[in-house]
Amino acid sequence: MDSKMKEKSEAVLDMSPKSTVEGGVEDIYGEDCATENQLITPWAFVVSSGYNLLRDPRYNKGLAFTENERDVHYLRGLLPPAIIPQELQEKRLMQSLRRYEVPLNKYVALMELEERNERLFYKLLIDNVEELLPIVYTPTVGEACQKYGSIFKRSQGLYISLKEKGRILEVLKNWPERKIQVIVVTDGERILGLGDLGCQGMGIPVGKLALYTALGGVRPSACLPITIDVGTNNEQLLEDEFYIGLRQKRVTGKEYYDFLDEFMKAVKQNYGEKVLVQYEDFANHNAFELLAKYGTTHLVFNDDIQGTAAVVLAGLVASLKLLGGSLADHTFLFFGAGEAGTGIAELIALAISKKSNAPVEEARKNIWLVDSKGLIVNARKESLQAHKKPWAHEHEPVNNLLDTVKAIKPAAIIGTSGVGQTFTKEVIEAMASINKRPLIMALSNPTAQSECTAEEAYTWSEGRAVFASGSPFPSVEYNNKLHIPSQANNCYIFPGFGFGLVMAGAIRVHNDMLLAASEALAGQVTEEHYGKGMIYPPFGNIRKISAHIAANVAAKAYELGEPVSSWI
Repeated sequence: MDSKMKEKSEAVLDMSPKSTVEGGVEDIYGEDCATENQLITPWAFVVSSGYNLLRDPRYNKGLAFTENERDVHYLRGLLPPAIIPQELQEKRLMQSLRRYEVPLNKYVALMELEERNERLFYKLLIDNVEELLPIVYTPTVGEACQKYGSIFKRSQGLYISLKEKGRILEVLKNWPERKIQVIVVTDGERILGLGDLGCQGMGIPVGKLALYTALGGVRPSACLPITIDVGTNNEQLLEDEFYIGLRQKRVTGKEYYDFLDEFMKAVKQNYGEKVLVQYEDFANHNAFELLAKYGTTHLVFNDDIQGTAAVVLAGLVASLKLLGGSLADHTFLFFGAGEAGTGIAELIALAISKKSNAPVEEARKNIWLVDSKGLIVNARKESLQAHKKPWAHEHEPVNNLLDTVKAIKPAAIIGTSGVGQTFTKEVIEAMASINKRPLIMALSNPTAQSECTAEEAYTWSEGRAVFASGSPFPSVEYNNKLHIPSQANNCYIFPGFGFGLVMAGAIRVHNDMLLAASEALAGQVTEEHYGKGMIYPPFGNIRKISAHIAANVAAKAYELGEPVSSWI
């Protein structure tokens, strides 16, 4: 017995390339290695050349291949004689994209580029991030998901359906890349504000991971988009002849959670402890459950709950320069009490608690939530879902947003309802009558679901509003002053946050890491930005912003003593 324990101890301490740990794949940092007895996908990797090289998006350079490269790689005659460098190809492609009037056409063109010339795609996206972000991400990606069956040409990730029950590990091994660092997974039940799009929700993981690379620096080959297909309750899709998913109603309850459990165990077995699994666009009733269940056993992150919370908290912290005081001095009102609303509220309460040394329960009293039935108060507590109960404060019932604003007198209203045009003129005017600089955050996506537009917020507040939205809005001139609306976009946080976790070798996500990410983002807002009414830095600097966030998150991981190997 003692000899066996000694052997195991020595194996753990010996970090040479020959040492192994149970589960996982070979560690890219050389910190540990996977067992060699696991079956792997029997792909034979060879150096591409000639015709095949031009069909391999990872290595294809198009007309940028030099004369020498054309000789070495047997490309003579397979390309026109002109040599066009990457920069000139980028210029030509941007001119071509700008000719499209329909955003979805731009999306399709960009996806086709990614499928034939990966490096040029990312060069294009990095250099033109402010212009192309609304195409590869919200709002255009929402329309792309709605029409994904019609525009589908080539699979860009893994589709794991109920047909693969009991064989999920086998399916994961079919993916040709073994060294995966980030997985973005969705079950398609709540895509943006568009509802259940089933298997067609794949556009979201694909788009998110493109941004992990372009904005955060994670290698494309280390990213894996996955759609879990358990059916759809969208009748329109079930009757659509071009629908690409299972034609059945969604499974729920034990069957659903058993399937997800098999998936999570297979991911850990195949890729190890340090792969980041980002849950994306799961419905509320599943999102909280999955995060709570696997948050203590896997490196998991829900961008709708935690990423949105970190972005909004950063905006609130930055806005204090314009509003004055501290977070604890202000009252916040949420319109919407789903996963985004309650996730943001909880992180704000945690930040207030940390700064004021008050219990989180006390800090929550500064925060009020309104759902579809009105203000969440103690009198409703028995009928509330579990994630809403902490926000049931003592107050008489209020049935609508306008009366709630007048009663609560918040410094900020934060829209996470997914219902458009709910911040009416009367609501904004009421906020402006209460506050010198009312903070209006209309966060619902896509644009059609935004609670109000930037122009409405500035006009109805007589130019005094501090405005941020989920989808982009153009600048607004009011009373001869140019107002630049901020976009509380999750892209500010998740690429840098995820990259920081990966670089630190973390195996769990802690709330303090989210706070560190928020503080890092808020610290990037300068006096020049404040002068324009902005509470987020411009996206043009997103690579540097992401690097700063990643460094802060990694530093916090080490400060917390977060393990940097797959052994706890």
